[in-house]
Amino acid sequence: MRPVLFILLSGMLLFTGCVQTIAVSTVGNIVNDGFSAITSDADMDFAGQALPGNIKLLEVMLKSDPNNTTLLTLCSQGYSSYALGYLEDTLQDRARDFYLRGRDYGLRILRQDKDVAKALDGTVDDLKAVLAKKDKDLVPGAFWTAFGWGSFIYLSLNNPDAIGDLPRAEALMEFVVRHDSTYYYGGAHVFLGTLYGSRPKMLGGNVDLARKHFDAALRINGGKFLMTYVYLARSVAVQTLDETLFDESLAQVEHASIDILPEFRLANAFAKKKARLLIDRRGDLF
Repeated sequence: MRPVLFILLSGMLLFTGCVQTIAVSTVGNIVNDGFSAITSDADMDFAGQALPGNIKLLEVMLKSDPNNTTLLTLCSQGYSSYALGYLEDTLQDRARDFYLRGRDYGLRILRQDKDVAKALDGTVDDLKAVLAKKDKDLVPGAFWTAFGWGSFIYLSLNNPDAIGDLPRAEALMEFVVRHDSTYYYGGAHVFLGTLYGSRPKMLGGNVDLARKHFDAALRINGGKFLMTYVYLARSVAVQTLDETLFDESLAQVEHASIDILPEFRLANAFAKKKARLLIDRRGDLF
């Protein structure tokens, strides 16, 4: 091949790759805006029809840009959010699968850091030691990995291997609390509060610590992220047989306006649905 032709072809390929990367980035921003439009919608049925198409579009774009952390974060969030809102209460096998997909997209973000990748394959202490040296850039990946992982474990309590991974999810959420406790409306505090509040003391439960995490989450989100109350009722209230806390927490959800947090109406719609399910099960829980 003549040198000039080789240079021209190389330039064209480079230009094509640049255009493709720019296109993916541009469309990724559009899909990010699309996710915001979905999460601000209070109509669960409508949003539930739109969310899978957006997730699949993200996966198509990841084929061209597999390390794009924005796309990976949205995929992780999308799968776990869909599992939370539409699957875990009725289709637990499918919910477990979707939570694992959410976890795995989050892990793809974390594994871009070679130190973290190695630690994830090591012990929990290895992971904690490495995370202690990292900064807040890892917060989104850590949060959504832990959220999907922990939610999968919650639905797999009869699986010893799944339960054995819980300390890793806990370590990731503790990292989020240390570096950006406000992320996702104090979601890491909600996660840890649920973790410590839903287990008996002999199995690592700590109601006092759980309450501190829920109090911190409520300070951060002002009580507007209603899922906080749902998890408080489901964990601390049930574990301590505190019927008053259970009733008051779920009443907060029922009586709150769906517009209390306009950018996350969908999450609050999920919370209202789950609050009603918990109320229906009250007799079995106490």
